[in-house]
Amino acid sequence: MQKITELNLPFVAVDTPEFAADPVSHFREAKRQHPWLAASDMGYWVHDYRAIRDLLGHDDNLRPAYDGIVDMLGAHGTPWGRFTEEQLISLPTELHRSLRETFAAKFTPRYATQLRPMMNETITRMLDEWAPKRAFDFEEFAANYPISVMFRLVGAPLDEIPGIRASLETLGLAFSMDKDRVPEIHASFDRLEKLVQRVIAERRTDAKAGTYGDLLDLLISVSDEGGVPERRLEDLIIFFFIAGYDTSKNVLTHTMWKLLDRPEIYERCAVDTEYCRKVLEEGLRVFNPGSVPRFTNEDIVYRDVLLPKDTMLWFTLNVSGRDQHVFDDADTFDPDREVGPAKRQIAFSLGTHVCLGQHIARVQLQEALHRCAQRLKNPRLAGPIGWRPYPGAWGLKGLPIEFDPA
Repeated sequence: MQKITELNLPFVAVDTPEFAADPVSHFREAKRQHPWLAASDMGYWVHDYRAIRDLLGHDDNLRPAYDGIVDMLGAHGTPWGRFTEEQLISLPTELHRSLRETFAAKFTPRYATQLRPMMNETITRMLDEWAPKRAFDFEEFAANYPISVMFRLVGAPLDEIPGIRASLETLGLAFSMDKDRVPEIHASFDRLEKLVQRVIAERRTDAKAGTYGDLLDLLISVSDEGGVPERRLEDLIIFFFIAGYDTSKNVLTHTMWKLLDRPEIYERCAVDTEYCRKVLEEGLRVFNPGSVPRFTNEDIVYRDVLLPKDTMLWFTLNVSGRDQHVFDDADTFDPDREVGPAKRQIAFSLGTHVCLGQHIARVQLQEALHRCAQRLKNPRLAGPIGWRPYPGAWGLKGLPIEFDPA
């Protein structure tokens, strides 16, 4: 057995543009030197699918490392720093479990299905505006969808979408560890926090409160019944904005990119909603934005490697589905591939911190893909693409397309 610090590990420059453009190749090269670990300037990276499942799936001996990120950025004592250290996924185990159980019973597949008509109406309204253009940046289009859905779920004024969207773009880059962005991160968080506080306050004084049947009504009701402090309620809604924005936008954009040269799959999505579900599950296997940071709570021995207490580990959920030792033809986009308990995408994480809003995210993405395939015919790439920083909310930066409107 060796300590992790004694290993001759490959080094991955995760903060470089070259890495962001192709992390899969870099991790595959790292795997030639060590089967499941790599080192970086910001901690160690667990890049093997089975190791991720083994360690993150039984995470009682791990804790979220967001306080470490706040420390790296020098943001202790700031409103964004407080939120990052106290958000749902950062809370101590028992408090996290209690708060999660308070809300989890409401975030069911059935509830997500009830939101389909609203999501359908939202994406249809957007396509009515954008489809006649015959060409646009699909990433920009996709960015307006999840935030429009979220605004409707909490009754926020739609004319504030542009400002909040800009704030979410900035907050999504927070974990890229660029200290130059910190002032903008603070300003963006302040804007989002004030919006959330205002919509909650306005709903509490609304004579019709409790009759809207939206997510805000549900969260306020459940919070009051469960004795959840107002600060926790605000943080939960802020968290849904931040977590739901980049995930949905980046996954939808990347999936469209993969389908540009797979017209038979894209065309079927226009007529088969169940097939859209399979396409998006495959899309989540091939790509998702998140890499998850954790600290070890105690000394852990895994595969004869000692991970001392307080070791910072990053779990590469975003490229885990491209592990060639687990998935046959891992680089082939195949919605009909066989899926089993030990061979499935883990985009929504594992263990006690599995994504609370995953059912809403899935339905939201399915509706968008289905309607886009109906309205944006024969899409093709119309210019160069870029990539967002790998640590944090990774994904495409720009996806210019041309198409034939239906």
